[in-house]
Amino acid sequence: MCLEPAPPPPNRLTRRGVLAGAAALAGTAAALSAAGPAAARPTDRAHRAAPYGDLVIEGGTLLDPATGEVTEDAVVVIRSGKVDRAGPRRKGGVPAGLPRLDAGGQWVLPGLVDAHIHLGTVGEAREAVTKGATSARSGSTTFYQDIAVRELARRLPVQAPRLRAAGVFVTPDMGDSVLADPDLAPLAALNGGVRSAEALRRVVDVNVARGADVIKTRVNERAGLPDQDPLTQVYSYEQLAEVVTAARRAGKGVLCHSYSEQGCHDAVRAGIRSLEHGVFVGERTLHEMRSRGTYFTPTLAAIAGLAESSDPVLAERGRAYLPVLKDAVRAAHEMGVPLVAGTDSSGGEVTPIGHEVALMHAAGLSPLDAIRTATTNAARLLGLSGTVGRLAPGCAGDVLVVASDPLSDVSALSRPARVVRAGRIC
Repeated sequence: MCLEPAPPPPNRLTRRGVLAGAAALAGTAAALSAAGPAAARPTDRAHRAAPYGDLVIEGGTLLDPATGEVTEDAVVVIRSGKVDRAGPRRKGGVPAGLPRLDAGGQWVLPGLVDAHIHLGTVGEAREAVTKGATSARSGSTTFYQDIAVRELARRLPVQAPRLRAAGVFVTPDMGDSVLADPDLAPLAALNGGVRSAEALRRVVDVNVARGADVIKTRVNERAGLPDQDPLTQVYSYEQLAEVVTAARRAGKGVLCHSYSEQGCHDAVRAGIRSLEHGVFVGERTLHEMRSRGTYFTPTLAAIAGLAESSDPVLAERGRAYLPVLKDAVRAAHEMGVPLVAGTDSSGGEVTPIGHEVALMHAAGLSPLDAIRTATTNAARLLGLSGTVGRLAPGCAGDVLVVASDPLSDVSALSRPARVVRAGRIC
């Protein structure tokens, strides 16, 4: 099977966890109702299969990001949400009786992956899909909403991206997240916040128990808050290593919010799976990342967004950081550090993942390599190679149709003409 299985929710569900899930899925009943009674009442095999569609996409120009191969007058056949065939029309008949999407004069490529996004509501999840992100990795949520969104995506794919959930942030100040699970509440009484080895392990363990796929932590303060200094380091190498060790014990990778040169270096040496933001990552750290296979998610769109802020501190920060980050992206690419695309969208504003791809190109990547940051590269990071990132037999029937050649103008990816999720037109 190419699509990942849909296991039952974790059996360790607290009452507070149920309430958190209910909050995240507010509005889901309306979404299910809009999808029709078959999705709302899965009483037999036909109903259970209903969210996954059959579709023939014909006449478009097909791009395979893995090889760069371009196929004109292509046909993509999707059955029960998975690709059955993809290639030139002349090499196989077009099945009769299936719904069809005419892509003539347009380009067809796999749905994109947003490897750093914060999805806390049904509306945000749906918008991410319609803007091209058919798969994603969470950058954390406050009350485990991302875990609920992940379950929604498995049951009603057109409403949410296939999601790797991060649960709550492992950070010194947990804020309201101490209310996400009763086992986290005692952390509110800690003097100095979540810093001891025991406290760090507890947050990781609760995340794992709640069903998180990955663990999110930080080494620096935030760039998006004017009263914080993103170059201030909040966790030491030893503390980061504690988080990584606890996560690895459960078979989970760690993504790390980072900005300063030393912070980036400490995070990579500690064994994180991917470096997020990483504006001032240095050459020594990039060499370390290449040797370790550490991924780099620069979130260029988020840094570019700071430059447009009405807050003068944030605007200046964005203007100063963006060229530095572009240089870091270019240097990383030249060294062979794997780059992945992530928008860092949050707070109800979803940036098209295609915009991040365009910024990758602007930073020095070729159009094809930029597209790979949101397809094949991101699929490997998320552990979804063979499921997403290509339109090959057995892979997910997630498709992006754009009006013009993305190899000539990558910005076309920001304006999808059609998005298909699991064989259903969104």
